[in-house]
Amino acid sequence: MSVTKKVAHKAEAVKGGVKKTVGRATGDRTLEAEGRADQIKGDTKQAGAKVKDAFKH
Repeated sequence: MSVTKKVAHKAEAVKGGVKKTVGRATGDRTLEAEGRADQIKGDTKQAGAKVKDAFKH
């Protein structure tokens, strides 16, 4: 997996965490849910990349 994709997956997870935190702080449940979904999506992509790398080497 390329470094740029790994960085993009990490950025997506971080962005989701920020959205979740802002949503929680402002009481915006929709934003919090979107953030949680983005965070899970980014984390899942990171895990998939790790699995791919494990089988590649």
